Amino acid sequence: MTRFRYGAPLWQLPLLVGCFTVAGWVVARLSGEATAVRMAVWFVAAVVAHDLILYPLAAAADRVLVAVAGIGGRLRPAVRRAIVNHVRVPTLGAALLFLVYLPGILRLGDGAFTRATGLTQEPYLRRWLLVSAAMFAASGLLAAARLTLHRRDRGGSLTG
Repeated sequence: MTRFRYGAPLWQLPLLVGCFTVAGWVVARLSGEATAVRMAVWFVAAVVAHDLILYPLAAAADRVLVAVAGIGGRLRPAVRRAIVNHVRVPTLGAALLFLVYLPGILRLGDGAFTRATGLTQEPYLRRWLLVSAAMFAASGLLAAARLTLHRRDRGGSLTG
């Protein structure tokens, strides 16, 4: 007789069952809605876009970033990881903000937005660019400060 192996800590199994229960309840509640088919198509398209397009692109870009950070092989692995992470974090923040404010940045539904709020969508792109630039600048300053402190602690050398 073979034993059932879950492959993860046992406490995760009831949590996973609970998540599927909540998801099933939401599907049951929405199944009677007039827009249920449109929501299902949107959800499937979002899953396909993420899994088949966005994730492979992000993984490829991350591999390029790691390869560029490792060119020359002179930096210690910890320093390379820190540099890579100081690029990853603001990039993920900018991407998340872009996805959240996508309709405003691309000015989709401008007429409806203006009628509902009395405002225009004009400042969304500029504000997203400014916030993204601020995230990259803050991360760059923090990285420079960390590298300076690391260099001082290691006697001026970042190489292995």
